[in-house]
Amino acid sequence: MSDLDAVFKREYGQVVASLARRFGDLDLAEEAVGDALVTAVEHWRSGVPANPGGWLTTTATRKAIDRLRRESVRDSKHQAALALVDDTPAEPTGPIGDDRLRLIFTCCHPALAPEARVALTLRLLGGLTVADIARAFLVPETTMAQRLTRAKAKIKKAGIPFRVPAAEDLAPRLSAVLAVLYLIFNEGYLAGSSDAPVRRELTTEAIRLARLLHQLLPDEPAATGLLALLLLSESRLCSRFAEDGELVPLAEQDRGGWDRRLIAEGHELVRTCLRVNRPDRYQLLAAVNAVHTDAPDAAATDWGQIVALYDQLYALEPTPVVALNRAVALAEIDGPAVALAQIDALPLDGYHSWHAARADLLRRLGRGAEARAAYDAAIAATRNPGERAYLARRRGSLAPTRDQATAGNSG
Repeated sequence: MSDLDAVFKREYGQVVASLARRFGDLDLAEEAVGDALVTAVEHWRSGVPANPGGWLTTTATRKAIDRLRRESVRDSKHQAALALVDDTPAEPTGPIGDDRLRLIFTCCHPALAPEARVALTLRLLGGLTVADIARAFLVPETTMAQRLTRAKAKIKKAGIPFRVPAAEDLAPRLSAVLAVLYLIFNEGYLAGSSDAPVRRELTTEAIRLARLLHQLLPDEPAATGLLALLLLSESRLCSRFAEDGELVPLAEQDRGGWDRRLIAEGHELVRTCLRVNRPDRYQLLAAVNAVHTDAPDAAATDWGQIVALYDQLYALEPTPVVALNRAVALAEIDGPAVALAQIDALPLDGYHSWHAARADLLRRLGRGAEARAAYDAAIAATRNPGERAYLARRRGSLAPTRDQATAGNSG
């Protein structure tokens, strides 16, 4: 990834959020930021400025004002736009003082369908492409593009204001906000749209926003659980990939490289959730991660407790992905055959983790030809370079089939 690409990905969400607050027009904000990025490519050939975010915000603001002038809007709106030439940040109003977190809540307006709220916020705040978001939702790219278009059209038609939500509006939108932050983190944790296996700027931003959310709603266990989940996942990030960029599975990671400060903080948050005793998906997933990070080595992992946590999660959310994760854990207790039978019944043919899990179980069962086909499917279904390298190595280490051995001998 070039320096310019890295800056754009890091700053995009903040600049869009800033312009959305200033102008109250989402399309205008996106278009102006796009114009500013094009201008940056032309002006930054000799180097990125010391404050690229400020440069982009100033340029995008001016581009937005130019667009308003060209469109010959009403005098009142024109004058309001001219007043925004002053780059002094507006005083925050309402319970949220951060532009990005405020925009997340705005995009999660209840008038929009839940999947549209999440997708729109991922596009604006995470800087994810339509293809990135489609993969996160396991839907075709054309379907996701239509959702985004409809969401924007509904915002315009309904006159949904891009403003700070009142305190009473926060709770009804919390579920979508949590989902957004989790998906942004996941895109950074196992990147699907980058030459690098990890997008650290996304994991860092998701954690920053999750901390703000936890500060805003300290008595909301779901917000506490999400922060715990992100911290415990982040604690392993430096051990998840080898020096050559290949993914290192959990059982093979160097636990001495895990961030103990983040683990301690995450464990304390999990204990806070347990005291409240109002479990949801994020708290339960955080508890799963707490079990993993509590084990001194892979052999000491309490798989029975992990399966029990997934049982609770499946009772709340009986989805195929939860069932897949439960089956993977169950394989460590009841063996690969039992787990494979459960996984084969799941409708997840388009999901790379389903193929990867099948490949591992088939490998353990000695069914080499089937394992090879499953590895091929998993490699085809993921774009993360580190994961592809790991899967390719595992596939290559399988014993050759009879046909391959015969072909090799004939040479």
